[in-house]
Amino acid sequence: MSATWGKKIRYTIFGESHGKGIGITIDGLPPGFEIDLAEISKEMARRAPGRSPLATARTEKDAFTIYSGFVNGKTTGTPLCAIIENLNQKSTDYEAMNQKFRPGHADYSGYIKYNGFNDIRGGGHFSGRLTAPLVLAGAIGKQLLLQKNILIGAHIQRIGSVSAPQFDTVTIKPAVLAQLNNQEFAVLDPLIVEQMQQCILSAKSAGDSVGGIIETAAINLPAGLGDPFFDSLESTLTHLLFSIPGIKGVEFGAGFNFAEMCGSVANDAIYNQDGVIKTTTNHNGGILGGITNGMPLIFRVAIKPTPSINIEQHTVDSKGENVMIVVGGRHDPCIVPRAVPVVEAVTAMAILDIL
Repeated sequence: MSATWGKKIRYTIFGESHGKGIGITIDGLPPGFEIDLAEISKEMARRAPGRSPLATARTEKDAFTIYSGFVNGKTTGTPLCAIIENLNQKSTDYEAMNQKFRPGHADYSGYIKYNGFNDIRGGGHFSGRLTAPLVLAGAIGKQLLLQKNILIGAHIQRIGSVSAPQFDTVTIKPAVLAQLNNQEFAVLDPLIVEQMQQCILSAKSAGDSVGGIIETAAINLPAGLGDPFFDSLESTLTHLLFSIPGIKGVEFGAGFNFAEMCGSVANDAIYNQDGVIKTTTNHNGGILGGITNGMPLIFRVAIKPTPSINIEQHTVDSKGENVMIVVGGRHDPCIVPRAVPVVEAVTAMAILDIL
């Protein structure tokens, strides 16, 4: 199982959804960097479950303990290891479905891959619970990037069929990203919030779930970051983004809308403003040839509906018999709101590694 990522900074996650705890080891952080622990806690709270009727009823504070690589408020330069205890597991919810493969989950593929020895409780190592350590790592990454004035922010652009405005891809002000980071339900247009939340609650009341789209931006990136072909910024980011459970699509800039454009529209005209090279549009999302061009980095991810639903579904068991299943346990009717800080976190991890 691959649980380590990164070249210049190495991240290794460990744990299972219903195990004693989850955590991460970060190797390669510079020594002497002062980490704001309160800022990490704030980021962790944005992702934590059990804080809203829109989320799972499982309550976890996601308090973390740093075990190594951190003394007197600063990094030592040795591997930093942090652990988050699991305090609110209900593994009995999974006993009845022990031998039934949940549709839309990694139960069957994991069963085949690991010869039936994988931990099925709450999805085990496949669970979105493992994104908590990523948020911790991303919170540290954000603080390091802030030293270079690089800012990252994301918002919910779509829930089900309800859409909100997208970023102004040419000019994104730091205040906009800061405001999004302080919102529990991060949306650019507050008038859309009630519609989106009602869409989630309607699905929940029907025992169903919905998905959505998260749009992310990073500003003040210098031009010249990324290495073609295999270490382009898109390649590096996408590697991490598709590691987040539930993400099934990624597009940069205009993305799939490029298919209906002519080159005369798709090309971003270049101009010089007081010695700074800019483009009049930003259809390419701040990346050309896999390398940043100094414009805002813009991308969107599509997140599928939560596969755990309270509706009877067809499946098979480990004997190959056709059976029916109703998934028990506590689950988010929509994981999109809690995924916003996760997407921001892996964005920070990717940019930091490329820097």
